[in-house]
Amino acid sequence: MAQLSPAERVPLWQAAWPEALAAWSRFIRLHDPQLCESSVAAASEGLQGAFAMIRLVDKRVVIDLEAIARLELDDHAAVILAHEIGHHVLAPASATDSFRLIARLRPALPTFERHAPMIANLYTDLLINDRLQRQAGLDIAGVYDRMNAREPGERSRLWTLYMGMYESLWGLEKGSLGGPSGDPAMEGDAWLGARLIRVYARDWMYAAGRFAALVLPYLAEDAEKDAALRRLHDTRDAAAGAQPSGAQTIEADEADGVLHPSRDPLVTGEEPETDAAPVKPDAAPGRPGAGQAREPFEYGEILRAAGLKLSDEEIAIRYYRERALPLLVPFPVQQAPASEEPQLEGLEPWALGDSLDEIDWLQTVAQSPVVIPGVTTVRRVYGREPGAARKSGPIDLDLYVDSSGSMPDPRRFTSFLTLAGAVIALSALKAGARVQATLWSGKQQWMATPGFVRDETAILGILVGYYGGATAFPIHQLRDTFAKRTPRDRPVHILMISDDGITTMFDQDERGNSGWDVSATALAKGRAGGTMALNLGSWFRSDSAIGQQLTRARDELGWDIHSIAEMPDLVAFAQAFSRRRYGGAAAVRERAA
Repeated sequence: MAQLSPAERVPLWQAAWPEALAAWSRFIRLHDPQLCESSVAAASEGLQGAFAMIRLVDKRVVIDLEAIARLELDDHAAVILAHEIGHHVLAPASATDSFRLIARLRPALPTFERHAPMIANLYTDLLINDRLQRQAGLDIAGVYDRMNAREPGERSRLWTLYMGMYESLWGLEKGSLGGPSGDPAMEGDAWLGARLIRVYARDWMYAAGRFAALVLPYLAEDAEKDAALRRLHDTRDAAAGAQPSGAQTIEADEADGVLHPSRDPLVTGEEPETDAAPVKPDAAPGRPGAGQAREPFEYGEILRAAGLKLSDEEIAIRYYRERALPLLVPFPVQQAPASEEPQLEGLEPWALGDSLDEIDWLQTVAQSPVVIPGVTTVRRVYGREPGAARKSGPIDLDLYVDSSGSMPDPRRFTSFLTLAGAVIALSALKAGARVQATLWSGKQQWMATPGFVRDETAILGILVGYYGGATAFPIHQLRDTFAKRTPRDRPVHILMISDDGITTMFDQDERGNSGWDVSATALAKGRAGGTMALNLGSWFRSDSAIGQQLTRARDELGWDIHSIAEMPDLVAFAQAFSRRRYGGAAAVRERAA
């Protein structure tokens, strides 16, 4: 095709869009492609390095027409657009599957985890291109042939292997697309890759680790030098702006997916060896399982690899929010008292044998001037119903979470204190309550929300913080919180999540006030009690100095103290907290069950 001007190029690509959509289905609905006449304009849309990209958030395809012109690919407009549509339709298709795919690739790329996004792109390209070449009749091979001719620079062995897979998939002559020729080992790996794509075409998520295991030796050699590979990376920032979901839980079949294809009988067609790893021919790979949760740092690396640009704090907030959501329970509420006065419902016949006191003589005479007992006599019928609709009064929550050196950093490793706090705080917000969250460690090491708020991001932002210092409870924060509260303010429940360091709350504050007095005043003005969930472990003795203090706090002040033997037990405590302590609607449902 002759070289086109920018004014001619845009209409050409616009006209190719319906044909590209039809290659998949006439029912597909996507936004029209964003056609950028210059690489500068493409960069402003988030496209850099490659000549095309997808955005999963707004279902958009972006094309850099200047880069297309350099590679002389205008005559393949429908092919390139159909390929990009395939990323929306087939793989990864959604931000969630993009997260899941990268999560499955990383374990199969030890020390090369940073390349997981590129490997994910190559893998999904194979799936899409094989379908378009064979079923839609599009000339995908022509695009790679043109790139080989126009892309400058030396090709990596990974590129050679990759082209060999296409040659094997489509029965092309060896080396016609730049694949291996005369290298039996690489030719064998190219055949394994092609077989993998065909065998797991419908279960591609499950087989992702197998593909990564196959290309790992080539990736370790010289992949970073290959500009052609970078030019193909059209899913680099595909999930940018998406809400994370699905990347937190380790799926049940992830470990099975990390297997070299040469050991997979479904790929090789050979009888499985007795010690071979199990293969699931009849399962439904990729279906989410109930596995363990990833650590926050690993979760963050997956999100960043998928194109999300988030700070450590933002990642931690999303991590604990996502883990807490399935565990939320309605926060306990206090029922405002309502009168149940007897209400007149009507009249019914008074029969012989009923008490004479029950006869309504006025209504009896009004119905008939002749009174015939048991025939014309009537009596009133009363029922009971609330005089006014019941109104729920939510209990506000004053939450204190320990962040001393004995606690894990919630931004790197799972902190069950943070998770328990998130479950309870989000449950409170769900019921309409307000929450004040305070994180504390040593002296002058504390931070809190600006009073009682309903901003979940602000609350979680406090809970995911970390000090890792000494232990000194911020008595002044508890004191000042309740100093000006009146009986007209809503009741507040005080919740402490800590370990034996909580006893520092009974020391003297900076004004010389006794922590015991501050605690007693807070409980009295809060009017909804207080709870301590303390990780005391199996070593804890109730007759120790700490045990004696906690016993006094329970017996004299009324603290409800729960000893947690293991940190994970805090999650079960968090779920049961509102039901056990306050009852309310949740407890009614629990008793009914």
